[in-house]
Amino acid sequence: MFPKITKMNIVPVAGEDGFLLNLSGGHAPWFIRCVLVLEDESGNRGVGEIPSSDGILTGLEKCRGLVEGTCVNNVKQTLNQVRLMLASNGREERGRQTFDLRVAVHVITAIESALFDLLGQAIGMPVADLLGQYGRQRDEVEVLGYLFLLGDPEKTDLPYPRANDPVDAWDEMRCREAMTPEAVAGLAKAAYERYGFRDFKLKGGVLSGEEEADCIRALHEAFPAARLTLDPNGAWSLDEAVRVLEPIKNLLSYAEDPCGQEGGFSGRETMAEFKKRTGLATATNMIATDFKQLQLAVQQNSVDIPLADCHFWTMQGAVAVGELCNEWGMTWGSHSNNHFDISLAMMTHVAAACPGEITAIDTHWIWQDGQRLTADPLLIRDGKLKVPTTPGLGVKLDDAQLLEAHEKYKRLNVTQRNDAMAMQYLIKGWEFDPKRPALVR
Repeated sequence: MFPKITKMNIVPVAGEDGFLLNLSGGHAPWFIRCVLVLEDESGNRGVGEIPSSDGILTGLEKCRGLVEGTCVNNVKQTLNQVRLMLASNGREERGRQTFDLRVAVHVITAIESALFDLLGQAIGMPVADLLGQYGRQRDEVEVLGYLFLLGDPEKTDLPYPRANDPVDAWDEMRCREAMTPEAVAGLAKAAYERYGFRDFKLKGGVLSGEEEADCIRALHEAFPAARLTLDPNGAWSLDEAVRVLEPIKNLLSYAEDPCGQEGGFSGRETMAEFKKRTGLATATNMIATDFKQLQLAVQQNSVDIPLADCHFWTMQGAVAVGELCNEWGMTWGSHSNNHFDISLAMMTHVAAACPGEITAIDTHWIWQDGQRLTADPLLIRDGKLKVPTTPGLGVKLDDAQLLEAHEKYKRLNVTQRNDAMAMQYLIKGWEFDPKRPALVR
């Protein structure tokens, strides 16, 4: 007899963030997430972590009656009830900016993660073994070093974290300005020393395309054997993307969202044309964000590597994308936004369950490392994450850390992400423009 779920606890939390630059602006000194904790009659707790907003918190609360009182083995039935209830609100579209605060998909993912965590504990199996058609495919997952250009926190009066007592070069460098190819290469070297990355991704959409291409050249010089990619989040026109990346295409493993919608053409059409002109493989988390969009992207030959973040697709949905990629001869990858260590575990299990060829997953964890919500976070070593073999997600919630992060959330009185705020210190009146890099004004 499987235990019933006795309690559903919704906990919005906040953590510290650096002045990471991207097309949407600059990260604020904090980021907001939501942790869902389900408790069952056996005393086990299952957890999930997702983005947070007023809508997401309200959506989770509406699902309480569909979750509490159900048996932990009724995962699919419970999720289907949640899906049907949320579907009554109509289809949700992803926003134009590069983060995502849709309600339904995030609510489902939080409940899904916590339910699978409880089910795994009840039957003695890791979540990776329960996902998809085939379960676990690998025992470790390759991770890329996710690099950003960094604004100078001293140019603001915002409470960005400072390296007061750094334990290594990465601890120090991730808290200060990095706006040149040399500085980006320095970040990569420091990240390599701590984490052992073999792959690096640079978040672009900040400087001119040519300046960001120079950063890739500097990364190649520092790590000639590394797989490299550059992600401007579709900020460039098609012609600009070709002009910028053609000279460095031999240094890139693939191009992530180099261009997007323009001149009456969809992002899928411009990406397909980019591939024709350059011969470069492409990855995306912008033009194929659900299964219908993925179908169209594949039909138009727009993308080689769908980046199926489990927070945007659900955990089972992200694995389903991996299964399709395996059948179609494509490569699966994963996207991320700022997150705590519960999400790190979720992403690891998902990547472990995707069959066939997968590229190194990206994760923001290196920027949040040290801000744990679990007793023993997964560790990135030699550029890899070991997939837990213990039942469920394989992480144990640290109640004191969770409470501290919740109290921080309450003190902030901020309910969602705002990348424009910090940019006002650098450029008066700055506003988001999806076709202009953040500092090209």
